[in-house]
Amino acid sequence: MSSSPIERLIRIMARLRDPEGGCPWDIEQTFRSIASYTIEEAHEVAEAIERDDMDDLKDELGDLLFQVVFHARMAEEQGDFRFDDVADAIAEKLIRRHPHVFGEAEFHSAEAQTASWERIKAEERAARGESDPSAMAGVSRGLPALRRAVKLQNRAARVGFDWPDTAPVFAKLREEAAELEQAMAHEDQDNMEEEIGDLLFVVANLARHLDIDPGAALRRSNHKFEQRFRAMEDLARERRQDFASLSLEQQDGLYEEIKSRRNQS
Repeated sequence: MSSSPIERLIRIMARLRDPEGGCPWDIEQTFRSIASYTIEEAHEVAEAIERDDMDDLKDELGDLLFQVVFHARMAEEQGDFRFDDVADAIAEKLIRRHPHVFGEAEFHSAEAQTASWERIKAEERAARGESDPSAMAGVSRGLPALRRAVKLQNRAARVGFDWPDTAPVFAKLREEAAELEQAMAHEDQDNMEEEIGDLLFVVANLARHLDIDPGAALRRSNHKFEQRFRAMEDLARERRQDFASLSLEQQDGLYEEIKSRRNQS
């Protein structure tokens, strides 16, 4: 009987980590050394989704799955757990956290289901002996900063600490911008960093109120800027100009020309 694709992948991973004839690079890796690769692969999945590129998404999901198999293999080697334990644990968690699907519970709104999800997560933390009573308990410090800001704000909102609409959020934006300008006037580097952080935190809050993922919005702006910048360089080359030698005013003129072309297309 032929093995499943996941079983084949697990065998390949074991072979790569085999001290006798495996891959030297794979053999020397640790949980810490590949953690950054795991994060990178997750970001590449998000990028493929942003581009709506299903072929690339398939490949990137495979790369991310490989990271899971890699971590599980290292854990198995030191006797902690196996890939099957990882799969069983998430299956049990999903069943436990969806009593309205796999049990008798009934929810009539997404808000009620979310409240149940958070209650079950709190019960799980308590069962593990985690006694933190804060509404902020369980928000991972390893999350990307903008994503963690939104999660912290959502947690605060669930216990009533939130603005009712966007008007005070905009007022707070202006306040934080003014404080940043003041820090800049005093050339206080530490305070400038703090105020930049406060400004970004409020921007994340505004995005949350508008039901926009700030990370996705920033990725979109990054992509747009990169496309426009590359087009500026191409336009300069077409005109036999050395882009780096152009004045800022000339470069800005190219930028506005490219921007105008894109808006008209």
